[in-house]
Amino acid sequence: MLLFLLFLIFAGAAPPSFSQTTSYLLPSDAVSLLSFKSKADLDNKLLYLINERFDYCQWQGVKCAQGRVVRFVLQGFSLRGTFAPYTLSRLDQLRVLSLQNNSLSGPVPDLSPLVNLKSLFLSHNSFSGSFPPSILLLHRLTVLDLSYNNFTGNIPVQLSALDRLSLLRLEWNRFYGSLPPFNQSFLVSFNVSGNNLTGPIPVTPTLSKFDTSSFSLNPDLCGEIINKACTRVRSPFFDPPLSSSATSPAAPLGQSAQAEGGAGLAVLSPSSSHKHRRTTAILGFAAGVSVLIVSLLCIFFSLVKKQNKQVNVKEKQPAAATSATANSIHTNSIEDAKATRESGEVTVTSKTQEIEVQKVRRLEKSGGLVFCGEKRQMYTLEQLMRASAELLGRGTMGTTYKAVLDNQLIVTVKRLDASKSASTSSDAFEGLMEALSGLRHPKLVPIMAYFQAKGERLVIYDYQPNGSLFNLIHGSRSTRAKPLHWTSCLKIAEDVAQGLAYIHQESKLIHGNLKSSNVLLGADFEACITDYCLAALADTSTEDPDSTACKAPETRNSSRQATAISDVYAFGVLLLELLTGKHPSHHPFLAPTDMLDWVRKVREYDGAEDDQLGMLTEVASVCSLTSPEQRPAMWQVLKMIHEIKESAMVEDNAPPGYS
Repeated sequence: MLLFLLFLIFAGAAPPSFSQTTSYLLPSDAVSLLSFKSKADLDNKLLYLINERFDYCQWQGVKCAQGRVVRFVLQGFSLRGTFAPYTLSRLDQLRVLSLQNNSLSGPVPDLSPLVNLKSLFLSHNSFSGSFPPSILLLHRLTVLDLSYNNFTGNIPVQLSALDRLSLLRLEWNRFYGSLPPFNQSFLVSFNVSGNNLTGPIPVTPTLSKFDTSSFSLNPDLCGEIINKACTRVRSPFFDPPLSSSATSPAAPLGQSAQAEGGAGLAVLSPSSSHKHRRTTAILGFAAGVSVLIVSLLCIFFSLVKKQNKQVNVKEKQPAAATSATANSIHTNSIEDAKATRESGEVTVTSKTQEIEVQKVRRLEKSGGLVFCGEKRQMYTLEQLMRASAELLGRGTMGTTYKAVLDNQLIVTVKRLDASKSASTSSDAFEGLMEALSGLRHPKLVPIMAYFQAKGERLVIYDYQPNGSLFNLIHGSRSTRAKPLHWTSCLKIAEDVAQGLAYIHQESKLIHGNLKSSNVLLGADFEACITDYCLAALADTSTEDPDSTACKAPETRNSSRQATAISDVYAFGVLLLELLTGKHPSHHPFLAPTDMLDWVRKVREYDGAEDDQLGMLTEVASVCSLTSPEQRPAMWQVLKMIHEIKESAMVEDNAPPGYS
């Protein structure tokens, strides 16, 4: 450097500026880094010195590949200054840029030249201005964190076009306006809390995955995702309501449901009020004439009836006998059907009885709730529509609500996704519900009732007060918390295995969608399976990505239907999730011989539970074998679990009261 300056001086040239000098001697990436430091590091926290050409690759926070900067990470360096334009934006090979936890201020410059950028962390600074528009051009971006700054304005709708985003953090800024309909399939971390956003939250499959904490402290946000009604309140079970589209929005939903098939209410404009009064007068006159004619007809028929009184009296007794016989057939047929269902015996009924039973069933199922098994009608559809509803979650098959009726009865209502079950006919749905209504086991959440009309399908279950197994494993536990104790894993595994074995043996049906979110915890924290056999209604071409890891390899990305053996695979994945606390999507692909070492490592194994842990891991391994022919049947899996339980009791390792 010194020799170069002396050469220029002796040659009669003026000394160059800093930027001119470095451009002659240093690679462009080094120039970019030094230019950034000159504006962002006013307190000289970064000790950047260069004696050799590639010294900058050894600077704090810098990582190079083949002499080009690919990572620039300066987290918590107490930098004070601005992010100047035409500095870091010249690092066209940059993959990761992190400046979080500093004191940088001002707007974010144009970053569009960073075409290879994948992760951008600018959180916990004092950046201001509107949302940086150049970020919308970074189509390779997977991580974007602008949280805890002073950005303002609208969140641009174009942000939803960055379809590779897996993390989007915008909380604690001053963004206002509506929330764009984010629906990126890879988005797993999302937060817009602590802003001034307004209006309804778009109900997209992606946004619906996040709980209320992702949207909190935006007083004017509303919608079913955060269980806050917007200006127009509607029942969550029907959207739109079942009644005619002309029905007044102010009408109670129960009335709308009952009035399906009736005429809608006409809405009159102010300009037509005079015509309306004239029409009303004409209709009133016509109604009066009609009443007079009907009265005369009634008098005429009463005279005819009086003349034929004797004939009617003679025929009355046989008719009454016939009516009583018909009623007896109705009652006996239903009782015979119930007895047949309970005993499992096949009875032969007359053709007349079968017809009468079908008539009764059609009347029961016409536009109302159908109660399953021995459940008596405890409420009506209208009462269900008036119930206060709380969103519990969204899954592969639909949306689940907790409904509190006016008689304080609490039920769980699953509203099936019409787009996924559209290919299933009404008769097929009804047939499946009748089959499922006969399944009664302590480890199955019982189906109480169901409903279908005009494309809407509801399945009503008993309410389970302690949430799902997924929430127990992942929900309230910190990232450093240990997985469940092996005794809890064993008890839950036994409960689930009992319910699954019952389904396979009793009904010859399959669950088809077993995962931790479909295992609920009852009043005594017993594990009970829900959503069983509903997968038969689903269009498998629209599979939920979160469920793929739970499915057997032979049923993924193919037209092959799930089987009892594929249920066994899902059980093995569930057992590994119990033992490790890891989501199925994070399970490594390991040989059975390596599985135990992984489980021990994740559980921070201390040697206290070696035998039981090894046996449970072995059960999980054999259940989740790739080849379906090598997996055991569910009754065999249940037997293995019972053997582990017995061995634990023999060793006096079971907790008090465990059974």
